[in-house]
Amino acid sequence: MSRRKLTEDEIDLWKKVASQTERLSPTSKSVSPYPAQPSAKTGKPREPQVSPLPDQFEIGSRARSKPVKHDLKPSLARSLASEPVQMDGKAFRRMKRGKLRPEGKLDLHGMRIDAAHPALTRFILSSQGAGKRLVLVITGKGKDRDEPGPMPVPRGVLRHKVPQWLSLPPLAQAVLQVTPAHVSHGGSGAYYVYLRRNR
Repeated sequence: MSRRKLTEDEIDLWKKVASQTERLSPTSKSVSPYPAQPSAKTGKPREPQVSPLPDQFEIGSRARSKPVKHDLKPSLARSLASEPVQMDGKAFRRMKRGKLRPEGKLDLHGMRIDAAHPALTRFILSSQGAGKRLVLVITGKGKDRDEPGPMPVPRGVLRHKVPQWLSLPPLAQAVLQVTPAHVSHGGSGAYYVYLRRNR
């Protein structure tokens, strides 16, 4: 069985399709499978249409950039430092340097969460009622070892819970600013809590 020859229209159609397709190996030169045939109008052989080669490939040009590392839980000090300063700026700087003397102190060392939360609530609300502005809440830094269990527990449970409790009602309306204490007052194991004026 002999193969029939393609007509001129079929060859033109194939060349159009071939010119619109994307080459799998861009470095190889395209050679038309059909020899140039003379045009019916001019009688001169038609040149095969060769699509231009794409830009040269460079190693790494299509590589994806390194994924951004996500900090799902920023450190406690960084999250407190990112909060805007609500109190007087000069007093805030003096407080951070340990130059302001706290008017009251609550030590939560050794307390469990169920006892520490009500004690903190009582202390903050009574301090505000007494007209105090700056109080110190000592939480301790926590144990060095991880707590056993399927979920990791951050070191110093009270150290992490106290800022959360201070930002929620009923304490949120009494608290103006929370920041880690100066080393002279306990460092990262204590917090300065600056209270709003009692109205």
